[in-house]
Amino acid sequence: MAVTVEFCGEEFVAGEEAPLTIGRVADVEIDDNPYLHRVFLQVHREHDLWWLSNVGSTLTATVGDRQGLFQAWLNPGARIPLALEAFTVWFTAGPTTYDFDITVDDATFTSIVTEPEPEPEDSPGETTVGRVSMTPDQKLLIVALCEGFLRTPSAGQGTIPSSAQAAARLGWTTTKFNRKLDNVCQKLADAGTRGLHGGPGKLASNRKSRLVEHALSTRMVTEADLALLP
Repeated sequence: MAVTVEFCGEEFVAGEEAPLTIGRVADVEIDDNPYLHRVFLQVHREHDLWWLSNVGSTLTATVGDRQGLFQAWLNPGARIPLALEAFTVWFTAGPTTYDFDITVDDATFTSIVTEPEPEPEDSPGETTVGRVSMTPDQKLLIVALCEGFLRTPSAGQGTIPSSAQAAARLGWTTTKFNRKLDNVCQKLADAGTRGLHGGPGKLASNRKSRLVEHALSTRMVTEADLALLP
């Protein structure tokens, strides 16, 4: 069984003898971004399984499958088994958000997509994502933040717009955008999404990047939603 990491059109195959490292100075060189660890993640073989481990000290990574059925938030020191056939990994270092793909040959498990349940009739105008219902404006806000990634067909890197830039893209005031961003983050945090609060009543400074990673990994928004933008 082989594991392949694809980043910016290049493929890197993990070997069983030594970990495949990912970072600023690693087997998979992501970028010379000073906010990025020299070695941040690694793919390695242990106990007859392939694993993705966070060997950094501060950064986190969001891992999801291609269907949006599985998501994990990888803290420093954490690891997950690569038991499905394909994953995408997102992480943010400083102002830049990166993503790369992992493909596993002869994976232990296979993702099965089932038909989604119909929208409840008592929530007109809202879109339900898992346990969370989003208003049209809230969905539009998420699409605007994810636009750069949704328009990029291959894994690589991108910059999440500032609140002022995203507000201008939607024709909103920055105050309106930030208010709706607060509401979206609160809804997801109440539903159990981690990383959107810096503490009780205090939103984390990197909440937009965490929101984008969560939305992309769960397929809360897809390329088809770009049609919603003005």
